[in-house]
Amino acid sequence: MPRTVTVSYDSPLGPMTLAAVAGPQRAEGVLTGCWFDGQRHDRAGLGTDARALGGPDAAQGPQAARSGGGAHGAPGTGGAADGGAWAVLAQALAWLDAYFAGRDPGPRPALAAPGTRFQHLVWDELLTLPRGSTRTYGGLARDLEARTGRRCAARAVGGAVARNPVSVIVPCHRVLGADGSLTGYAGGSERKAWLLRLEGVALPVDGRLAGPVAVGGEHHG
Repeated sequence: MPRTVTVSYDSPLGPMTLAAVAGPQRAEGVLTGCWFDGQRHDRAGLGTDARALGGPDAAQGPQAARSGGGAHGAPGTGGAADGGAWAVLAQALAWLDAYFAGRDPGPRPALAAPGTRFQHLVWDELLTLPRGSTRTYGGLARDLEARTGRRCAARAVGGAVARNPVSVIVPCHRVLGADGSLTGYAGGSERKAWLLRLEGVALPVDGRLAGPVAVGGEHHG
């Protein structure tokens, strides 16, 4: 059975928790969650068997691996069974470091968040939104209709976006209300505004866009 491993991350917007799994079928590890601590749906779906890396474990785990140290399978850290989880967590931590520093973070770590088929369709659509662009919930629903050939309600899309368990890395913060309002973000509107400004989106004082930024440009972030 894949074992879930979690690690804390100190972001400019407050502490975050990341989760990953590794096992016989997932030797390289996959990221299953990335939440702002205390957000809506914080750590939803995270099993009770999840093991947090802390103290000596963290020193030998993803934090050390990110800086070039650490040995996968070191004593006291769960052994080689967690090596894939450490590897993907190290990649995710480095990705977040680059992103919050305003740099191109490069390819995303491997993702395997738990969710329904519809939720995964919506989350996959989020991955097509380039850094520095925005889309409305209605626009995202129309994109999904064009992709699947099935009618899709903006409200249903909004529900799936709000349930995105991989904050920042899967950019649900790039989705706006029909009037450009910063609504629906599980991490809160202040974080949403901060992330959009980091990406170069011009927001007025009231945190509302006159209209969504056209989708285009580089596909990263």
